[in-house]
Amino acid sequence: MQVDPDRSTEFEQVWGEVARSIGQESANLAQELYREPGSVYHVVTDWTDEESFRRFETSESHRGHRARLDPFRCAVRMTTMRLVHRLPADRSA
Repeated sequence: MQVDPDRSTEFEQVWGEVARSIGQESANLAQELYREPGSVYHVVTDWTDEESFRRFETSESHRGHRARLDPFRCAVRMTTMRLVHRLPADRSA
């Protein structure tokens, strides 16, 4: 998402508050916030299954989360992905 550059610090604080709330959802496994140089952010969330995520996405509580974050965002795009492979680092060499 593109965030108003003058409000990046405030956005990160509010995102953290929202993320802690989302982290209380039983199907939520983890959340991460990445920032590119400038003020483009990527949010990665991990859920037990897509059905639980979709149910959360349409919930009243999530509408409240989005309402808290919307004032900071200039543009948003969402993509869902499914983990295909995860290869842990090999430190045996």
